[in-house]
Amino acid sequence: MGGLLAFARLIDRMNEIIGKSVSWLILLAILVSATNAVVRKMFNISSNAYLELQWYLYGAAFLLAAAYTLQKNEHIRIDILYGALSRRKQNWIDLFGHVVFLLPFVCLMLYLLYPYVMISVRSGEMSTNSGGLILWPAKMLLLAGFILLFLQTVSEIIKKIGIIRGLIPDPHAEGTGTGEDDPVVEEGAL
Repeated sequence: MGGLLAFARLIDRMNEIIGKSVSWLILLAILVSATNAVVRKMFNISSNAYLELQWYLYGAAFLLAAAYTLQKNEHIRIDILYGALSRRKQNWIDLFGHVVFLLPFVCLMLYLLYPYVMISVRSGEMSTNSGGLILWPAKMLLLAGFILLFLQTVSEIIKKIGIIRGLIPDPHAEGTGTGEDDPVVEEGAL
């Protein structure tokens, strides 16, 4: 299990670096949007490339940060019953959700996306809009985002098993659940 936990930490580090880095794409998208608006209003010049670049940047930020968001346990969830449960039960629910729902969904998306992206890359697919950008880089980002999400899902499954077995501390333990049946974890178990 120690090797798997080390692998999970490697995935976590990679997705943390990528997640924090792509957050700058939002600022870049805002700057492109503002520049496009100013140029359009002041000089009556417009370009579909600016508009498409904006959605490329927003899409890249969303897709490439999805794995980091999963790692930080920040995805939106309906918390009516979940929040009242102990951390141990929450971890079991998370593990079940990752194995039964998220992992199959991500695998299905990868299975469907790969040929879709490869056809686009091989054909050099371009936007149908006048002055538009090439499309295959955006489609590659879609595939890359789901690859990162797949890796992070595997990491989360490994960590949840480690937490449930008491091998590692629960990073989300403080302030959640009742804690009545949470496992006691020795310090330095990492």
